[in-house]
Amino acid sequence: MTFTRALSAEFLKLFSTRLWWILALTLFLYVGAMAGGLGALFGWVASGGDGSAAGVSPLPPGTNLHAVIYSMASSIGYVFPVLLGAFAVTGEFRHQTLTPTFLATPRRGIVLAAKVVAMLVVGALFGVIAWAATVGLGAAALGSFGLDTSLESADTWALIGRGVLAMALWAAVGVGLGALVPSQVAALIIVIAFTQFVEPVLRLAASFNDVTANVARFLPGAASDALVGASFYAIATPGGNAEALIWWQGGMVLLAIGVVTTVAGYFTSWRRDVT
Repeated sequence: MTFTRALSAEFLKLFSTRLWWILALTLFLYVGAMAGGLGALFGWVASGGDGSAAGVSPLPPGTNLHAVIYSMASSIGYVFPVLLGAFAVTGEFRHQTLTPTFLATPRRGIVLAAKVVAMLVVGALFGVIAWAATVGLGAAALGSFGLDTSLESADTWALIGRGVLAMALWAAVGVGLGALVPSQVAALIIVIAFTQFVEPVLRLAASFNDVTANVARFLPGAASDALVGASFYAIATPGGNAEALIWWQGGMVLLAIGVVTTVAGYFTSWRRDVT
């Protein structure tokens, strides 16, 4: 019953604040606008609106346009569940609410485990919101140019399901990062810098050499893209010939990152005296 109470407390803490719905709304608008905008742009190009031959895909051969558009939910939107997971932990340090939390549940491992489970659930919710935005607006944009949306395909729905799983795992990674770096400002800087600049640059630079490209497959964003099965970054990193991880391998890499950061955070800041 202790874990159940701790889990209920985590959901109560989260949904009693405005942070979760502000991030969710921003996520919906951000990925929806990107998917709708790029869907319209690519649709216009593919329809011959730029003077090229109609019916010619603007993407490399073998790349599914609809999959790239839809997958923007995870390929650029994963930063939001990471931030939510990190803030769920760092907020406790910042507002000094860990003291009453640990008094109510002295077994700190249970508290951290409850946070991970709660963030997995809410991360999946963020995944549903993000994919609803990209699939809805992206399909509308593609359909307006008479392009295939593949919404009737089982492969598309499998893609969506894996995308929701990826977003859930990203939220768990955020919890681990928050436990490892309890400073909210530092965690925010790390998340934004790494997801928006460091990893994209590393993936682009690594793609021009087969050896580094093979190593770059294990970066968290690359593993997430492999789990989903499509990514906008796949068309932005021409170069190396390394094959992406199999979807389940990508999921295992992302899960391992979440586990390692969480365990490391538990044995460092989480076990320290917080009073």
